[in-house]
Amino acid sequence: MGDLTLRPGHMTLHCILQNHAFTKGLEERQLDALARLATEVIFEENELILVEGQRSQSFYLVTDGSVAVELRTPAYAVCIQALAPGQVFGWSALLEDHDTLFQVRARERTTALRLDGAALKAACRTDTLLGTEVLQRALEVVAGRVRATEVRFAEMCGVRV
Repeated sequence: MGDLTLRPGHMTLHCILQNHAFTKGLEERQLDALARLATEVIFEENELILVEGQRSQSFYLVTDGSVAVELRTPAYAVCIQALAPGQVFGWSALLEDHDTLFQVRARERTTALRLDGAALKAACRTDTLLGTEVLQRALEVVAGRVRATEVRFAEMCGVRV
């Protein structure tokens, strides 16, 4: 992958997390804990970030640009949802030994914060209030992804949504 670390500065990452829709409202100590786990990365247009079926390892918070969440078959890929700044992907990295369900591709040059899934799970176990917040917010993401999948398939079947 063409990941490029941009800013290793803890405070800068803290500020990004403080303003990101997924982490907004978390306590300062929780933001500090997440900032210690975060790395800022860049993906170039059309770069494949996550491959369906591979072991999930990272959780991403989109900060600039956009990505497409795609359902892939041997013959084609269907865009299920486009994600913009403030949105996240890679939620399966929060699960034990879980494979990625969707592929994710950069739609344009995209910047994101990458959090190591194992380290994030460990932080959530250590700080149960952080764990509750992260898992509640991740469940909202999963529910949104399921809904987006339902809508896309209904459209493909000609059903008015």
